[in-house]
Amino acid sequence: MAEKRNIFLVGPMGAGKSTIGKYLAQQLHMEFYDSDHEIERRTGADISWVFDVEGEEGFRDREEKVINDLSELQGIVLATGGGSIKSKESRNRLSARGIVVYLETPVEKQLARVQKDKRRPLLQTEEAPEDVLTRLAAERNELYLEIADYVVRTDEQGAKLVAHQIAELIGL
Repeated sequence: MAEKRNIFLVGPMGAGKSTIGKYLAQQLHMEFYDSDHEIERRTGADISWVFDVEGEEGFRDREEKVINDLSELQGIVLATGGGSIKSKESRNRLSARGIVVYLETPVEKQLARVQKDKRRPLLQTEEAPEDVLTRLAAERNELYLEIADYVVRTDEQGAKLVAHQIAELIGL
């Protein structure tokens, strides 16, 4: 039997990476991992605490290590953090070690999904959430596209349907 390829979900916060990833892993009988949850498990603290104590740079260092470790596994679905693609090393590892699916979502949909979520450190600033999301999209969308094997929009249908669409695109 051929070994299963990894599937890595990238995209902005609020794209549905974790929710879709769980459905996709279940559908394909693969293990699911979430890089943010793995950072929390390893540190024993939530992402907001890591940001408060270590800053974004410290968090990104942890994220890069977690993505390296998890992407070395075989037959997994991994939901990455929205900013994980800022690291060239992480982008290279994701590209080399599996199929990368960019979950594309417009800022308006992201805002509707995350505006009340207090567990998003990048939104806990004086800057308006819509402005933050717009700025992040401008900084990151090209990086998502750079490594994406597939681009799937997540604003028109539910998570289960998107997971099914990804499985069909990949041919699994």
